Amino acid sequence: MAQKKNQGGNKRPGATCGLVRTANARLYAEQHGDGEAMLLIPGLGGSGTFWRKQIEYFSRRCRVVTYDHRGVGRSPAAPMHSHVSEMADDALALMEALGLEAAHIVGHSTGGAIGQHLALRSPRRVRSLVLSASWAGPTPLFTDLFRFRRRILLDSGPDSYLFSGSLLVTPAWALEGSYPGMEEVLRQRLDIFPGTEVELGRLNAVMRHDLREQIQAIRVPTGIISARDDNVTPPEMSRELAERIPGAARAQLPEGGHFCPMTVAREYNRALARLLEEIGAFSAG
Repeated sequence: MAQKKNQGGNKRPGATCGLVRTANARLYAEQHGDGEAMLLIPGLGGSGTFWRKQIEYFSRRCRVVTYDHRGVGRSPAAPMHSHVSEMADDALALMEALGLEAAHIVGHSTGGAIGQHLALRSPRRVRSLVLSASWAGPTPLFTDLFRFRRRILLDSGPDSYLFSGSLLVTPAWALEGSYPGMEEVLRQRLDIFPGTEVELGRLNAVMRHDLREQIQAIRVPTGIISARDDNVTPPEMSRELAERIPGAARAQLPEGGHFCPMTVAREYNRALARLLEEIGAFSAG
């Protein structure tokens, strides 16, 4: 890894960041803290900055690793994927490149779909698994929602796609409290947007993900966390995960929407820490 010491921003002092070379891509990764590794996998947006409100909290007790998916954010363009299992290949390649024999995996939304593949394919690499606002397989509502999002991207372009997506994943009360205006929302989203063709491939991967008949084979300690007012992966999808994965524990936040790790970060972090303790990933205290 071509590493450099943190020079400021959201990184904790002493953090390392840089591009990690894997077999067929270079991935931007950051590491914060020491101890057992916790790999935080972002969702469809693909940027490790999604986890900025979790990094400081959890790096006090473990080595937190975040990364940008290939072709997203600070990760350079590379041959793109259109299946979640291929995204899981990148996560495993990153772990190998960083020398992580195993890690606690926390995956949000599409990141949770990636986590399911990791737990099924390489359980020895997964100390524990938390699926955050994720799903086992599509429902008719989920399928129609992503078909509609795909149509917005194709017919109306990235601006409409990204702004409508922000409205979908964030409750109105959270937006209203610190709304910077549409231009600023778009500027922030366009900074990490990988381009229309890449995004279409990622949308296809989301729509194809269905491990309903496989996840009962997951045997690593598993937790499920979500928010009751999530419009993208509603509570029933989290309930299905908990029912299909043997011994899975579940936590549900009363509000926060799909982006609950950002909108209600304090509550989310505390609930996630309790969940990790419940499944034996962390010791209490």
